[in-house]
Amino acid sequence: MTQGLNEIIHAPNRLRICAYLSTLEQAEFGVLRDMLGVADSVASKQLKVLEEAGYVTLSKPKGLGRVKTWAALTTDGSRAYTEHVAALKALIEG
Repeated sequence: MTQGLNEIIHAPNRLRICAYLSTLEQAEFGVLRDMLGVADSVASKQLKVLEEAGYVTLSKPKGLGRVKTWAALTTDGSRAYTEHVAALKALIEG
């Protein structure tokens, strides 16, 4: 892959997750799944890859009602996403 491109983030669904999370403090799993337009299992797998890379943290805060999973971009994830976008822009600009 071209220098600076991140193979973990480059996959379309993971790129969309990172782009979405880069604008928020955190997002609920169902919102991410619906934004991607995929099944729970697909969204879960993509988030797991990002979590294992240290790019996303997943949490399940306890409270009233149903426990929901929340995702947030880590500092490393934010940096990797920013570098990936810069590499894409450089590639486009030639």
